[in-house]
Amino acid sequence: MKRPDTPSNFIREIIDQDLTINKNRGRVHTRFPPEPNGYLHIGHAKSICLNFGIAADYKGLCNLRFDDTNPEKEEAEYVESIKEDVRWLGFDWADRLFYASDYFERLYEYAVRLIEKGKAYVCDLNVDRIREYRGTLTEPGRGSPYRDRSVGENLDLFTRMRAGEFDDGSRVLRAKIDMAHPNLLMRDPPLYRIRKMSHHRTANRWCIYPMYDFTHCLSDSIEGITHSICTLEFENNRPLYDWILDELDVHHPRQIEFARLNLGHTILSKRRLLDLVKEGRVSGWDDPRMPTISGLRRRGYTPESIRNFCERIGVAKFNSIVDIVVLENSIREELNRTAPRVMAVLRPLRVVITNYPEDSEEEMDAVNNPEDPAMGTRKVPFSRVLYIERDDFREDPPKKFFRLAPGREVRLRYAYFITCRDVVKDPGTGEVVELRCTCDPATRGGDAPDGRKVRGTLHWVSASHACEAEVRLYDHLFTKRDPDDAEEGADYRSNLDPGSLEVLPSCRVEPCLKGAAPGSRYQFERLGYFCVDPVDSSDEKPVFNRTVSLRDTWKKIEKASA
Repeated sequence: MKRPDTPSNFIREIIDQDLTINKNRGRVHTRFPPEPNGYLHIGHAKSICLNFGIAADYKGLCNLRFDDTNPEKEEAEYVESIKEDVRWLGFDWADRLFYASDYFERLYEYAVRLIEKGKAYVCDLNVDRIREYRGTLTEPGRGSPYRDRSVGENLDLFTRMRAGEFDDGSRVLRAKIDMAHPNLLMRDPPLYRIRKMSHHRTANRWCIYPMYDFTHCLSDSIEGITHSICTLEFENNRPLYDWILDELDVHHPRQIEFARLNLGHTILSKRRLLDLVKEGRVSGWDDPRMPTISGLRRRGYTPESIRNFCERIGVAKFNSIVDIVVLENSIREELNRTAPRVMAVLRPLRVVITNYPEDSEEEMDAVNNPEDPAMGTRKVPFSRVLYIERDDFREDPPKKFFRLAPGREVRLRYAYFITCRDVVKDPGTGEVVELRCTCDPATRGGDAPDGRKVRGTLHWVSASHACEAEVRLYDHLFTKRDPDDAEEGADYRSNLDPGSLEVLPSCRVEPCLKGAAPGSRYQFERLGYFCVDPVDSSDEKPVFNRTVSLRDTWKKIEKASA
């Protein structure tokens, strides 16, 4: 039985019922069966967590199987990326790595058995004609002119298809079911097609390939899968799977469908994601704006945060859209507990403390993470010349702006109270280039001994000690919650956000971040959570990707005052 602390859902209830009657001799065996025609995305993560999680909870097994039946779109690169992603998420298939291509000979034999039973035939209609003969939801289909070929003729033609005698598209093997069936998928669906292409595993040994529906259910059967868990889009395929397994009289897994993940401001179609990559609208499958697992990893998401997200959204029977905020909260909550806090200035504004000695410097004690005292403290250098955020100063501050302004006193985090005394501007542009401030030496550490309070606290870095860095501010890839909500004549691409990436090449960060390990995560105080880019970062100039922003109301205040 499952662990008692595991939340239940309708899938687990079905499994519990099966175990009660000792179905499958008490076994629970699941599988995660991706097609290696793209990189995995957050929707696949839900399926991975579900299948491997159920197997673990019931002390069963879970296979990793590649349903590699289409050599036109599949690549070894995708296979390796999928294995890496599953491992990164924290799951292990042990010695149960399989490929549908491992079963090609056996699948061929199954197809021959269907022909011998009079349940499959070779059809010479092309794809368009097959579709034309199929009929509609309100009209029955018509039988193919080749539907009544003899068993002997079908066996001969199928053997010659395998031998490569016929051109691509000239013939298919079809199941003989019912051309008037209310489910269009049951109207003599193709089982094999000719495709003279090299396969990433079998090379040129085959020139006919089984269709996905034929392969998928039989692969589950061959592997002894007990519960074939898939998304709702395959619900209509279940009658075909049942027909194939029953006609061949082989082990029959129980198929259970659940609602696929639909995430706001995101697309989860591998075909569309591939289009974005090929069209150069993103930098690649691992672009941090992509919902791919590799993209989320590069952006700074952790395996724990994705697993927690999948558990939080649960398993449902009906499709719906999950707000992307739920995903963002999963990583925000984790990093709030675990990420060291540092100070970084993204848009530097020079500040000179005029009453601080020019040749002096000191170290301030800073807390690494107030949520975890065990993370301790660090030393932060302080000197006469600092950088603060340009947005932390207003020459003419709006209402409710409590940061630095002429004549106003604020706190520098871990350091001193400072007061702005003078503003230096570029004579040509009028842009503020420097602030002249004074500090109160009695407020070292950030508190005033006389008890006076200030409303604003700013982060900062010492100009002479800071490390220059590039920071990439990532936002949602699409402007609309539903990217398909496009104007007439347009498609989802019209909702791409041109501002989804802003690159800031000349930021300043604490010196402790020089040489930070690729993939390490930090909270930039008051700014958000950031990850050292594992691809482009270097010891000389680190590159940080914004994982997620903080919960900050200032944007609303600033917008209201604009």
